[in-house]
Amino acid sequence: MVFNRWPVNLLAQLKAKFVRAAKPEHLQRGELGERAAETHLKALGLKFLTRNFRSARGEIDLVFRDQQCLVFVEVKTRSSEEWTRPAAAVDARKRRRLSLTALDYLRRLKNPPVKFRFDIVEVLLRDGAVREIRHLPNTFPLSKPYRYA
Repeated sequence: MVFNRWPVNLLAQLKAKFVRAAKPEHLQRGELGERAAETHLKALGLKFLTRNFRSARGEIDLVFRDQQCLVFVEVKTRSSEEWTRPAAAVDARKRRRLSLTALDYLRRLKNPPVKFRFDIVEVLLRDGAVREIRHLPNTFPLSKPYRYA
């Protein structure tokens, strides 16, 4: 009877659990952009609440409080603006998904009577470092049919 033989798949499972593979470059860029946006908004006086809020309907990159207003922030990080501005990627479909996810966030807070807005932060990179940050407050309203007006 042999006791010192490890099943091959057990070794692979241990390696997968304890050895982290490098993240793809686009995910690394996104995390860099989110950290830069968070730091920038804190410097503007907004109070950080959470990062990467997820519900079944989507994800919100950052959530802040600006005095009595909740701020749902979508961060767009790009290494080039040759074609379009990063904020242009937040199309009607993405705005709808952000709206639904924001409503899920408010539902988790038991729907407080609070004002909220949607901001976009554009983060531009050069050679893997932050070159410019643009904060675009109150970029779009809650998507129809979810808003009252």
